[in-house]
Amino acid sequence: MMFNIIANTGGKKVSDDSREAYAVLYEQFMPKVYRYISFRISDDNMAQDLTSVVFEKALTKFEVFNPQKASFSTWIFTIARNTVIDHYRVYRKHEDIVTDVETKTTAQYPSPEDEVIKAENTKRLRIFLARLNKREQEAIILKYSNGMSNREIGEILNLTETNVGSILCRTIRKLRNSFVEWQNE
Repeated sequence: MMFNIIANTGGKKVSDDSREAYAVLYEQFMPKVYRYISFRISDDNMAQDLTSVVFEKALTKFEVFNPQKASFSTWIFTIARNTVIDHYRVYRKHEDIVTDVETKTTAQYPSPEDEVIKAENTKRLRIFLARLNKREQEAIILKYSNGMSNREIGEILNLTETNVGSILCRTIRKLRNSFVEWQNE
């Protein structure tokens, strides 16, 4: 998957060391940022475009990034979150549905029955995730699609680490209960 990043730094001169550092961080975080955005935006092309916008914004502000204030992970995901919010403000869309759920199969060649079960579970999970509020959705996405710590999630969502832990615990319980109720129907 290729993304075009416009190397526009607003007329500022960027050192070669900064370019190299940015390139390394881009390679490390681009797939994670894209995955986060694609969970929030159902249109794959728009998710790619917004990922490019995030890294363009980061590039233009990279010289002022201060790692003592926040980690790069927190900084870039805050930019990503704000970019998605701006996107919805501009287009006046309010999409609550998480459209992509990563599921991995342990079998190299799953049986047709396994494929049907997997598809039904994925469909149900999407429905159950759509019932969550936006804060719960974002916490789940950041935690399980990007493996972020509660502290990092808290910095991005402007919550305490303890609050994030509570939200995740309650949200996982809600999802588990939804699956149990569905299976008992």
